[in-house]
Amino acid sequence: MDAAASATATGSLRKFLENLSGAGKAIGVLTSGGDAQGMNAAVRAVVRMGIYVGAKVYFICEGYQGMVDGGTNIVEANWESVSSILQVGGTIIGSARCNDFRSREGRLKAACNLVRLGITNLCVIGGDGSLTGANIFRKEWSGLLEELAKNGQLDPAAVQGHMHLNVVGMVGSIDNDFCGTDMTIGTDSALHRIIEVVDAIMTTAQSHQRTFVLEVMGRHCGYLALVSALACGADWVFLPESPPEERWEEHLCLKLSENRARKKRLNIIIVAEGAIDMKNKPITSEEVKQLVVRQLGYDTRVTILGHVQRGGTPSAFDRILASRMGVAAVIALLEATPETPACVVSLSGNHTVRLPLMECVQMTQDVQKAMDEGRFKDAVRLRGRSFEGNLNTYKRLAIKLPDDQIPKSNCNVAVINVGAPAAGMNAAVRAAVRVGIADGHRMLAIYDGFDGFAKGQIKEIGWTDVGGWTGQGGSILGTKRVLPGKYLEAIATQMRTHNIHALLIIGGFEAYQAAFTISDARGRHEEFCVPVCVIPATISNNVPGTDMSLGSDTGLNTVVETCDRIKQSASGTKRRVFIIETMGGYCGYLANMGGLAAGADAAYIFEEPFDIRDLQSNVEHLTEKMKTTIQRGLVLRNESCSENYTTDFIYQLYSEEGRGVFDCRKNVLGHMQQGGAPSPFDRNFGTKISARAMEWITSKLKEFKGKRFVTDDSVCVLGISKRNVLFQPIAELKKETDFEHRIPKEQWWLKLRPLMKILAKYKTSYDVSDAGQMEHVYYRSTHGEPAAI
Repeated sequence: MDAAASATATGSLRKFLENLSGAGKAIGVLTSGGDAQGMNAAVRAVVRMGIYVGAKVYFICEGYQGMVDGGTNIVEANWESVSSILQVGGTIIGSARCNDFRSREGRLKAACNLVRLGITNLCVIGGDGSLTGANIFRKEWSGLLEELAKNGQLDPAAVQGHMHLNVVGMVGSIDNDFCGTDMTIGTDSALHRIIEVVDAIMTTAQSHQRTFVLEVMGRHCGYLALVSALACGADWVFLPESPPEERWEEHLCLKLSENRARKKRLNIIIVAEGAIDMKNKPITSEEVKQLVVRQLGYDTRVTILGHVQRGGTPSAFDRILASRMGVAAVIALLEATPETPACVVSLSGNHTVRLPLMECVQMTQDVQKAMDEGRFKDAVRLRGRSFEGNLNTYKRLAIKLPDDQIPKSNCNVAVINVGAPAAGMNAAVRAAVRVGIADGHRMLAIYDGFDGFAKGQIKEIGWTDVGGWTGQGGSILGTKRVLPGKYLEAIATQMRTHNIHALLIIGGFEAYQAAFTISDARGRHEEFCVPVCVIPATISNNVPGTDMSLGSDTGLNTVVETCDRIKQSASGTKRRVFIIETMGGYCGYLANMGGLAAGADAAYIFEEPFDIRDLQSNVEHLTEKMKTTIQRGLVLRNESCSENYTTDFIYQLYSEEGRGVFDCRKNVLGHMQQGGAPSPFDRNFGTKISARAMEWITSKLKEFKGKRFVTDDSVCVLGISKRNVLFQPIAELKKETDFEHRIPKEQWWLKLRPLMKILAKYKTSYDVSDAGQMEHVYYRSTHGEPAAI
């Protein structure tokens, strides 16, 4: 860390400790309503961040019922109380529906129980009902306390010092049905359960040429159904917010029979449990099955997932999201004043924000009202940019117009994969091909990267050719790390031969470098004067111009799942530390974020230089940890973090220095991080980002039809930057790139690095300047396009 950064960090620390001290404060944390994977990660973050700043933190067990009943339901938490819960689904402090809290008498009991323990800061993890209840409680708080003092149940002096209740909410709901946040805690994990089932079903369905009707949760919100359909390329999806048009039965059967006629051996239909028609009449999975059997005679099965979607271990995304939100919630509580309204910590793109709780609740209720009144377009719009974007993309990719109804552009657009394979590449290619065909282009697939490009391995690719690609790992087109530099003449010849008007490059840092090479060669080869768009796709997440690269979520989940298994392997062994090496080149994303999601004690990365004193400090920290009931340690190391402090060196150092206190094991994860089926996030992200790239290419081709492209803005990287989806010219990104180490000079996730250290009980600085002021739920960015991930 350089001197300026160090000074900034120190300044942040000073501000944090002086202005946000929790000394003398008590925070109560509860989980309420339906459980969701990731709730435990949120509880852990609240407890440890609260203790870190000097506050007392209390578990309120069994939700509002525990608050009303009091006694042993409200207990002080310590650091060890939340050890080893990151990977546990559900909620360790319990959740329950509570009718007592709906009455004033119940809330009087709850207030009395809280004040006796000095709790005037409440962190509520639940859905809109739970958060609405918290806001009512907050509004009534002073009146409740006055009544309790008047009845003699509380000492008037004690009441005087606790007249204000601060409330901060986090949304824990697998349905993603809360307006104001792009993702709720538990949604990504539920999608993992659904996609696991879909992938399994697709293999058996293909064997027997079957149709499967899959019912997923979502009584009032179709998010799970919609994203599942997008992620697996379902033939049809039924949603509460967007009912099918009149005579949908005919359209459905026609669609299924057309797909079978194209040699598709299976059909997948996804039904949200709250699906309705235009007259608000329920559409059930059994009804859909009977329709298909009656009209088409297809062998059809129904699978109802039920509570499987709530179960299992939380995904890496949910653990990180919950940890970020938990820390942000504590900071919001410490900054709150009596005038601060109850707020909810939300996700906007890749950025955490605070929104007024009741604005979010009101919009969520407005969605249901619009559906009840048959205003379904309004319901989709109110549901938010993420939902609306998913729905529009699904429609474009699922329904192909007859060829004679598609206006031809007379343009050829080529798609190529470059660099190491990354999960989600195939989903991106599928989306590009289908959107390109829908826009009237002739789509060309380039096989085996630039090596294949130079050799003329180019074929036209059609709508049905990419069917079933979303769930496939690796790269079906084939990909190589070869750069175009030495093949420029041959590639230019192939572009001229195939009359290529635009190029979509999907890949890692090599794809980024290739775009520079092509751009620089425009003066020598006019064939390269075409729109070029790069979609970053690499598990390393090291491409400038985006916060998230396609494939990095799948790689991160592999790291976290392996860490869970390795930790579990020591469940019968006392005092053991695991040293795990991750991939990533010089980029420490996998090691750092994997450490945050897996609860690591340390993560060594290239971006933050370390020396033998740091290693010794970490060993001493683990030695102290082993004296408590926590007797397992986890240390991650990025493969290129240091030339001399190798994985073997660190393993031997820890083994020697920990002798007599703990023993060590090491594990090099290797290429398993690049393999496997893409995560739901990468399937969805690859599909949407690629569709957007093709829309950009189409707009460029229409705008400059027949002209040569020579300006910087015709060679772009498409990525997410905080809240926005941005097309950034590579010429502008050049100065932000460390080409020697193949990483951006500034990386957003380094701001989250202190979270891992704080949650592992290290004293460190944490920049809270991004926390900012409370915003409004109707906020829309004025720069770029909103990023809904």
